Amino acid sequence: MSRTDEYLKEVSGIAAKLDRGSIDKAVGILYEAWKDDRQIFVAGNGGSASTATHLACDLDKWVSDGAARKFRAFALVDNIPLVSALTNDSGWSDVYYEQLRNFFRRGDVFVAISVHGGSGSDRAGPWSQNLLKAVRYAKDNGGKVVGLAGFDGGALKEAADACVVVPADSTPHVEGMHLVLTHLMCEQLKGLISKARDNGRY
Repeated sequence: MSRTDEYLKEVSGIAAKLDRGSIDKAVGILYEAWKDDRQIFVAGNGGSASTATHLACDLDKWVSDGAARKFRAFALVDNIPLVSALTNDSGWSDVYYEQLRNFFRRGDVFVAISVHGGSGSDRAGPWSQNLLKAVRYAKDNGGKVVGLAGFDGGALKEAADACVVVPADSTPHVEGMHLVLTHLMCEQLKGLISKARDNGRY
């Protein structure tokens, strides 16, 4: 079997083991945020930062296209001057927390994307502590948290109101599946919004 066949077989196996209930719960939280006109903030580090930007874009454009009420989603990684200023003055550990302190309101949603969910470490110390600090702020201030994680889910799995854990011990597989999941969730949200519009509720 070629490596291509092996890789795609691994992807298929991971997808089959995803917990459908956690996906539905995450979609439900985002749909309620849309119905209540709440803001959605998304963040991640490394490859997950690009997934955060991609998700915010899809919510604001693709999912909201044609809707009378549009999503208001923002990726906290996108304002590079602000991110670098906060990192310079307050440190990387506060880069998302400080933004939420300014923008977050009761009822808003924070989506945290982390391959390891906050477990593990490297030369700079424990991973994703800036995300977990922002998660705690959102929870402590009347918000909801949706998590996307991998490996064993880490602390994010326990802290989030809904956390979809990709059951794989491979960063490339987790990051790739996170993109699949965000597209799946957006497609479901688009369908729910279209149904609500057709029923004259929004």
